[in-house]
Amino acid sequence: MQAKIQWIDKSHFIASGGSGHEVPLDGAPEAGGKSRGCRPMELLLMGLGGCTSFDVVSILAKSRQHVVNCVTEITAERASEIPQVFESIHITFKVSGKNLSATKVARAARLSAEKYCSASIMLERGGVKITHDYEIIEV
Repeated sequence: MQAKIQWIDKSHFIASGGSGHEVPLDGAPEAGGKSRGCRPMELLLMGLGGCTSFDVVSILAKSRQHVVNCVTEITAERASEIPQVFESIHITFKVSGKNLSATKVARAARLSAEKYCSASIMLERGGVKITHDYEIIEV
């Protein structure tokens, strides 16, 4: 796996991955940026969300659950002192489907957190407290 970060100007960068996709990065105006892209720490949360969402949807499909949508919402608390690392992260899976089993949704979230999501496990090993919950939306 590889990534490249190209400086554009001030605090504006373009990140590209080995897959060939690009993501703009920029700082807040108070940090010299012009909000032309994601903040790097936002991108870290998005990566975590993508990783765990992929797991949950995949596990539920293998469990023969009829999922029609999954929205993962993440909130994080950062340290007030530099480095402003994440201290805690809360993940809520909002899973929509027909006759979804609460037991299977809870199991999918737990398996992602404890076994499959590399991003989540890496952050927890680094001292970040990560919690999960879920909401089932019947369609």
